[in-house]
Amino acid sequence: MNHSVETTSRLNKRMAELGLCSRREADAWIARGWVRVDGQVAPMGLQVGPQARIEVDPAARGQQAQQVTVLLHKPVGYVSGQAEDGHQPAVTLVQGRSHWRGDPSHLRFSPAQLKGLAPAGRLDIDSTGLLVLTQDGRVARQLVGEDSGVEKEYLVRVSFGEVTADVERAFPREGLARLRHGLSLDGKPLKPARVDWQNPEQLRFVLTEGRKRQIRRMCEAVGLKVVGLKRVRIGRVTLGQLPAGQWRYLGPSERF
Repeated sequence: MNHSVETTSRLNKRMAELGLCSRREADAWIARGWVRVDGQVAPMGLQVGPQARIEVDPAARGQQAQQVTVLLHKPVGYVSGQAEDGHQPAVTLVQGRSHWRGDPSHLRFSPAQLKGLAPAGRLDIDSTGLLVLTQDGRVARQLVGEDSGVEKEYLVRVSFGEVTADVERAFPREGLARLRHGLSLDGKPLKPARVDWQNPEQLRFVLTEGRKRQIRRMCEAVGLKVVGLKRVRIGRVTLGQLPAGQWRYLGPSERF
């Protein structure tokens, strides 16, 4: 079969699209000779067509099975990613003594789990709640890939001008409609969001995208000021009883 140039793609990209691993992992596996295409050990940079039969050595699967995903209740004052302006990155909280005692997974902490452990998504320095850190490229892709539609749910305390109590009554209904759909950031329209009053001072946002400081900027656009912001759910995984500053493992049966 002669595939035209357009339909082939690099093997690492194809493997990521198939959900086998991240591109970086694919490169590492190909370099180790763990990937066969149509029965042949694949060289680096190979272009493959959509019909190519890709097989992965069990050793790669074994390595992947040992990768951990951590759920952290990030407190205010920590940044999600790299250290900046003297603020600590959230990953510094992942250590034996801050491992939540209520973790149902029964996994034990070891320093090897910190290697390549990176945040899948961001949570601003002044926001709290659920932050996912993972060694697993598949999880990262699912949560922050271009085509990720995973829901993220936030509880957001707001004020409106001078109004800090019973904000719901003071805030116009058309403002709520605009939060749900119709706002743009940086000239790009936002996807529709679910936004409802949770109580008179607190909104609940459910988003399927994560633009930088998105909720704060959405609120600013309709005259609201964010007083507190907490992420309570990502996909099917909730913050639950996890205390601030502590973390647990994503359990074997849990899926975003």
